Amino acid sequence: MLHVNENYSRIQASYLFTEIAHRVTAHQSANPDAKVIRLGIGDVTEPLCDAVVKAMHKAVDDEATRDNFHGYGPEQGYAFLREKAAKCDFQDRGVDIAADEIFVSDGAKCDCGNIQELFGHDVKIAVGDPVYPVYVDTNVMAGRTGANDGGRYAGLVYLTCDASNGFVPGPESAEGADIVYLCYPNNPTGAVATKEQLQKWVDWANANKSLILFDAAYEAFIRTPGIPHSIYECEGARTCAIEFRSYSKTAGFTGVRCGYTVVPKGLVAYAKDGSPVELRPMWTRRQTTKFNGASYITQRGAEAIYSPEGQAQTKATIDFYLENGRLMKEALLALGYEVTGGGNSPYLWVNVKGDSWEFFDKLLKKANVVTTPGAGFGRAGEGYIRISSFNSRENVLEAVERLKKVL
Repeated sequence: MLHVNENYSRIQASYLFTEIAHRVTAHQSANPDAKVIRLGIGDVTEPLCDAVVKAMHKAVDDEATRDNFHGYGPEQGYAFLREKAAKCDFQDRGVDIAADEIFVSDGAKCDCGNIQELFGHDVKIAVGDPVYPVYVDTNVMAGRTGANDGGRYAGLVYLTCDASNGFVPGPESAEGADIVYLCYPNNPTGAVATKEQLQKWVDWANANKSLILFDAAYEAFIRTPGIPHSIYECEGARTCAIEFRSYSKTAGFTGVRCGYTVVPKGLVAYAKDGSPVELRPMWTRRQTTKFNGASYITQRGAEAIYSPEGQAQTKATIDFYLENGRLMKEALLALGYEVTGGGNSPYLWVNVKGDSWEFFDKLLKKANVVTTPGAGFGRAGEGYIRISSFNSRENVLEAVERLKKVL
């Protein structure tokens, strides 16, 4: 008899963004003439920058000639992209990361889920609450948790992220954890962590032989001097951290798909007998077995992000989104709401002082504005909504006026 993986039955009934899509579809069916403005899911709206488009067009032309054609590429990524990422994202910031420690993929979301294949089923996982659902659901699928009870899974360590700690928990709340997921700038709260705060996590991980999985998907939005763009800016992070990077929000690659993961040489976990096992060769083997690499065309586009033109153009787009966030945050603060995020993040985390799904429905039905209910990010997200700054300026300004009328 063919059996299924019954861990899937433990996952909460509906993925957050699927439930949002169902509600929006129902609203639009009932109100076909309504102009719905989507400030929920973190998908970009502005086109790829000119430098990237030109590079991808040239790459397509390469594929049209025998001399320049590229078939299967290296599963770890082409050297031309890995070298640029290592230099511009790390070495130019004084961070010691080499090109052969970078593994190009089709996005940070996939890598955040796939990385857990390297670890035993008995490891203890710590996640923030609220949290990006992928960190939790992939470990539920792998069988590392018990049942969901009241919005939390048995077997996970939950790190409460609330206003009292600025939505940045400390390692004192992670007792017994073998792996901790950290994301800064944070999704969903928009909070950022200082170097001092991250250094405490690094020191804790090294002292406890634990591992930090650091999601830096939104690092390009950081504008405040001194806020770390990478966990590797902290002393000792090479021996206790894996970092995930994404071009989705950095350069509008949500429809193109490309990112990378950093696994430093010498980073180890442990076998049952206590002997150290280096993780970089394991991740290499996992990728070469299960992944054929991001396309040549995609990687040439990603390489162009690091050109002088690409850096200027992508920065301008990010500044555009940050201005969207500033306009919305200013309006919400004027309406009396407490708002975290913006400034260094594309997300606003708004305290609605009530049921988050009810507030979501209120904005959808009365203002035709889509947000994301905080409860979908975990039990501690109840009472909040997340608003995304990814949209046109025209839509953002119209959404602000609608919110003023409704709220």
